[in-house]
Amino acid sequence: MSAQIRLRLLPSARCLFDEPVQVKVAGLRSKQLVTLRARSTDEKGVVFNSSASYRADGRGEIDLNRDASLSGSYVGVEPMGLLRSLKADTLHKYFNKDKALEPFVVNFSVHEEEGGMLAEATNERRLMGDGVMRVPVEVGNSQGVLFTPPGEGPFPAVLDLGTFMSEKRASLLANKGFITLAFPVFNNPKLERMNLDDFEEAVKFLQNQPKVSSKGVGVISRSKGGEIVLSLAAFVPGVEAVVWINGCSASTVLPLYYKNRQMLSALKFDISKVISTESGAFITKYSMHDPLKEENKASLVPIERASGRFLFVASEDDFNWDSKAYMDEMVDRLKRHGKENFESVSYPGAGHYLEPPFGPYCHSSFHLFARMPVMWGGEPRTHAAAEVHLWRKIQEFFRTHLNCDKTQTKSKL
Repeated sequence: MSAQIRLRLLPSARCLFDEPVQVKVAGLRSKQLVTLRARSTDEKGVVFNSSASYRADGRGEIDLNRDASLSGSYVGVEPMGLLRSLKADTLHKYFNKDKALEPFVVNFSVHEEEGGMLAEATNERRLMGDGVMRVPVEVGNSQGVLFTPPGEGPFPAVLDLGTFMSEKRASLLANKGFITLAFPVFNNPKLERMNLDDFEEAVKFLQNQPKVSSKGVGVISRSKGGEIVLSLAAFVPGVEAVVWINGCSASTVLPLYYKNRQMLSALKFDISKVISTESGAFITKYSMHDPLKEENKASLVPIERASGRFLFVASEDDFNWDSKAYMDEMVDRLKRHGKENFESVSYPGAGHYLEPPFGPYCHSSFHLFARMPVMWGGEPRTHAAAEVHLWRKIQEFFRTHLNCDKTQTKSKL
């Protein structure tokens, strides 16, 4: 490595997961062609890499905020392209980063055309900000993790439902001032029915936290959890704000029970409508039965009963299922009932896996319920831009509709 060549990450090499960094190189020869690489290892030990070729300017400098990649994992000006394009050597790998205590660590390096390393720097992308408290908790039959922002509060509260346990989004929301409970939709893969009571317990658990404002809680989920957050809004009191991301408008695969009574039947999956691709992954977008057919309407979540607010989010290039069609149906239904308690946003070119921004884009991965690799859809660069926009939108929505009442919170204490 040359002491004169410097690779800098600005404003700091240590930042939060959802914060961008500016990658700059100085000390190169005028117009020198080099390759920038990124490398990271996920929680399962899988190594992900990306690379892009850049030509230095007349002063021997490269700035990813300004300069275009000429070839490699992406082409063009994309400041965070090395992160977005991190990819495993084997097909159908999702970058697993679900535990909040360990940062997302990325090694950036600059290489000459022959491959020799010229400079390197390590980016430590933390999921928990300074002062955020993380406490594992037991709620009913499930294990969750409660994240509390620093300070006395009161804070708005959010229940974050992952299909399986993940602390990523919950910890990042805590950084933004929300008490957040990370909670899994599935604690047992052999379930024969979904019990809404389990998630009602999680809502009540949040409401009883001493630093939570007296206003109701927010709930957020993507995919299978989408129908759960809709059902909480429809059947459980105290749910004030719902973020539904690329879910279904009906109870899928399993019936939904509440207080030992079946509330919704199960919308079934038609394996014959799965589409195969050359990569070996499958497109399942059109494999669910139509929830609007008369024989399936008992599976539809009656969101018209809800008094809280909805933010519906759909990716138009979702290959998992037709999220945009489900969203449009729900919007139409609420309008027919004279409801105005919703807003919706759709993202052309985005795929199913909408997550907090600046993580690796997932093209395809193994689906634990379909028991096969599936395509998630999305054009990578467009999808990454949608994640940045949505992350701001989620925070604005919860801040607007989860108000804090300091007086009543003090009386709880």
